[in-house]
Amino acid sequence: MTSDRSDQDVPTTAPHLPAELAEAVHSARRVVVLSGAGISAESGVPTFRDAQTGLWERFSPEQLASEDAWWADPALVWSWYQWRARMVRACAPNPGHQAVGRWQRALAREGGSLQVVTQNVDDLHERGGAEVVSHLHGSLFEYRCAECGEPAEHDPGVAGAREDGAALAGHEDDLEQLMRVPPPRCGHCQDGLLRPGIVWFGEMLPSEALERAYTALEQCDLAVVVGTSAVVQPAASLPFVALGAGAAVVEVNPEVTEFSSAATWHLAGPAGTVLPALADLVDPAIPHP
Repeated sequence: MTSDRSDQDVPTTAPHLPAELAEAVHSARRVVVLSGAGISAESGVPTFRDAQTGLWERFSPEQLASEDAWWADPALVWSWYQWRARMVRACAPNPGHQAVGRWQRALAREGGSLQVVTQNVDDLHERGGAEVVSHLHGSLFEYRCAECGEPAEHDPGVAGAREDGAALAGHEDDLEQLMRVPPPRCGHCQDGLLRPGIVWFGEMLPSEALERAYTALEQCDLAVVVGTSAVVQPAASLPFVALGAGAAVVEVNPEVTEFSSAATWHLAGPAGTVLPALADLVDPAIPHP
């Protein structure tokens, strides 16, 4: 299917989608969802550069997200990532995350598949009920030894939560407690320190994660690009892999991006509104009484 309808913005306040789009979603059996920071922002997760608040305001993200920063001050970098992980744990999946999980389960029941490829380092897709095939930029909840590279388990705990489940920017008391906490030693080699399983500035994306993303996109018949600015490479080039394979590509974003003109459809709206409408075409939600 070619991208000859890229200028067609579909209103998302009404449940009625264009017939051709509805048919493409309903008939798709190999779907890929490519997600970015926008879908998590709807759950209250600060974007990467918005996460500098409280005691962290004097640091730029670039000062804390690099291998050089790690070796210069591992306790500082470790503390910042533990704080970010706790913020994420205080957030709840939104209807967009839940719709992806519902859509994935519906296709699996019919012998199809929906694969999630995300640039996000949070676990909101998983907590929303979806399995993720590829975390392109790593995960806040995965750790490995900085010396031997062996994967390791670690629980960052939960802090900064309030009753509605939203994330706070960070209590000063919590930040004070986290500051200067050194990372634990590797239980495998007993020598190296645990580091976050995040792709830092200057590091290559995990080759296996990138390969899984390319394979999924080359084999899909529909791709949904949601909440991404379409400027961070190499992730920004991934939707074109699906287009090159002949798949239709739906962009879900309140704003026009650099990819919008190439998309088969651009749906102008938040993920929490648009994704449930798309999932309903495959697995109609049961209305609440």
